Formats: sequence, structure tokens, C-alpha cells
Amino acid sequence: MSSVQDILGTYLHFQDGGRADAIPVSDSFWQELAAGAHPQLDRGRLMSAFTFSEPWSMWERHPAGEELVMLLSGAATVVLDEAGEQRSVLLDSPGSYVLVPRNIWHTAHTAVPTTMLFLTPGAGTEHRPVEA
Repeated sequence: MSSVQDILGTYLHFQDGGRADAIPVSDSFWQELAAGAHPQLDRGRLMSAFTFSEPWSMWERHPAGEELVMLLSGAATVVLDEAGEQRSVLLDSPGSYVLVPRNIWHTAHTAVPTTMLFLTPGAGTEHRPVEA
């Protein structure tokens, strides 16, 4: 039997075979993922959501495939680094989204409380710091 869950507190792993599993969120989840602690997530897609109110401190990219970035509330600019050229995509209405191409570095900027939903290929997310 299904029950109501909150995507801000439980991520979803959509496996290639069609099954979806809930993944409890912890403060250390992303560090654990980077350290290889969740190998089951290497296949399929991970759905997550975050609320933030300032620019991201990191760039990220996904060598395994495209990422859906969808605005749920607030407003944000997603910045894509495409062959050394930065392109900005403004998401300013709920439901607006961008598909970030495979292996493209991206980050987000906002100055207001913003919640975004992400559908990410499970394997190999890479990060690098945003330089001031």
C-alpha cells in the first residue's frame, strides 16, 4: 500500500527495469554517494529535490546521461558551461525545466528561496568548486 512521502526527505531511485525504491535522505548522502557507498544507484535514475536560497558553491556534470532540472517554487538561473561558453537558462515559473546535456558542467544561481526537482542518471556525478 502506498503512502504520501515528501521528495525533500526521501529520494527515489528509478531502476532500469521499472521498479522505484525510496532512499532516505541524510546529511551525508552525497558524500557517501561520491565515495561509492551506494553502488545500486549506478543504474537507473535518481529523483531528488532541494530547497536553496543562494548560488550553488559547486559545478556538477553527469557523464552517464542527461539531467532534468525542474523548478517547483522560487526562481533560479541554471548556468551551463558548453565548450567554455556559459549559457544561462532562467527558470522562473513552477514546472519550467531544462534538460542538461550529458557531460555538461552546470550550476545554479538564486537569491530567493527556491525548490528544484532533479532526475539524474545514477552513475558518475562529478563536482568541482565554483571559482569566485
